[in-house]
Amino acid sequence: MKKLEPFQYIRELKDFEGKQAELRGWVSNRRDSKGLVFIILRDGTGQAQCVVNEERVGSEQFEAAKRLGLESSVILTGDIVKDERQVGGYEMQVSRVQVIQQAADYPISKKEHGVDFLIENRHLWLRSNRQWAIMRVRNRVIYAIHNFFQEQGFLQMDAPIFTGNAVEGTTTLFETDFFGDPAYLSQSGQLYGEALAMAHGKIYTFGPTFRAEKSKTRRHLSEFWMIEPEMAFYDLDMDMDLIEQFIKYVVADILQHCDAELKLLERDTTFLQNAATLPFPRVHYDDAVRIIKGEQDVNGRNSIKTLEDDLEQLRTARAACEQDITTREAKIAAGGMKKGEVNFNQNKIDTLKNEIKELDEKLNNIPQWLESARNFQWGGDLGGSDETVLTRLFDCPVMVYNWPAEIKAFYMKRDPNDEKYVKGVDVLAPEGYGEIVGGAEREDNIDYLIERIKHENLPMEAFQWYLDLRRFGTVPHAGFGLGLERFVMWFTGIQHIREAIPFPRFYGRLKP
Repeated sequence: MKKLEPFQYIRELKDFEGKQAELRGWVSNRRDSKGLVFIILRDGTGQAQCVVNEERVGSEQFEAAKRLGLESSVILTGDIVKDERQVGGYEMQVSRVQVIQQAADYPISKKEHGVDFLIENRHLWLRSNRQWAIMRVRNRVIYAIHNFFQEQGFLQMDAPIFTGNAVEGTTTLFETDFFGDPAYLSQSGQLYGEALAMAHGKIYTFGPTFRAEKSKTRRHLSEFWMIEPEMAFYDLDMDMDLIEQFIKYVVADILQHCDAELKLLERDTTFLQNAATLPFPRVHYDDAVRIIKGEQDVNGRNSIKTLEDDLEQLRTARAACEQDITTREAKIAAGGMKKGEVNFNQNKIDTLKNEIKELDEKLNNIPQWLESARNFQWGGDLGGSDETVLTRLFDCPVMVYNWPAEIKAFYMKRDPNDEKYVKGVDVLAPEGYGEIVGGAEREDNIDYLIERIKHENLPMEAFQWYLDLRRFGTVPHAGFGLGLERFVMWFTGIQHIREAIPFPRFYGRLKP
């Protein structure tokens, strides 16, 4: 395809070694030396160091370069040379500086900022290296998801955002007025997906969904994106096979195409590599309960003993950090160090203090997890701590299947061998990231479905169209839902879901 732009992008510099190029972008860093200005330029595709030499560009352009503030927009022209020591591996020797806009007092500086400040300035925070990398991973995840389903013969279909009925109860719905009638922002496209699957066999929806939970946990958003495939003539086993194949495909794609972004994020990819290669353990709910409570081991490992060992290791690590801080502070206080060495030690002290904060959070959490695990009762849903305890014993995502019917949605099919269970599955990501997929075989028996709708006190009239799917050509069918942002969280190793979406919406946050 013909290139449209008359300039070059930083990602293309490898093709311009020894040639002249023109870059257009923003100043992400700048430092001066005698007769030289070093600019780190970003253009959305990457970063590159651009060296402005006063002798080459003249005093007027050199002075303009010296005045450039963070996020000033510029056009730089110059020769491209290979230098593996520099960011991106290439450097520009600038011959011309054209300032588009001189930015002053950019609010997000190199110093540490609180989360509230950064969220309030999300429109600017998105420009930072970390957020840039997260958004690029998000983009690639979306691309890989579409590729997988299209290659597997699925059709992408769209479910409505305005709905007249709830999918999983009414307590977490945003209600609005639809020309005088009550309407709700969609919790899920699943019910409509089932109708579409009866027309096309295999479909997937990919769109925004909404939950009115007054929650500020690190896993919850009020607006998020869901991927929801539905497949006619699938049972739970086929559903689980598809989920595993799907996750492996996307993980492999991210590992192949986002290596630079994952390195920038300092992401340990061990568990991602495991997910791409190892079979996913499939654990019955009853076994999951026993494992969590420490009554059943996994490959010789016990959940309670593992948590107790983790606790001891964290205490040892915290003591080591404290000792290192004390030693470095004593060296600085003694004097005699060069400025660079003082700065190095002070930066290390600041890093160690941040590590202690993270260790303290874990040290506070684990005793609570231990108590919750020991007291877990059969029939309960898995909370975040329970998911963490369970996945701690596995090296890749875990599938927990056949859940108690009373805690799952009305549309899940009862297990004909034991009706106190439904044929549902949750996929739990390792490293404490918890549920990333929820799926099930759908109830195709209209009598059972009517019984469940009544049990949940849902309005029968609102579901008549859904019941028609069982009246006219019902077949076994199944599907699942995956929250995009939780998927991105796990891939990137971030600790809060608010960073996994460009402009997060959660309880108390509607701007920017």
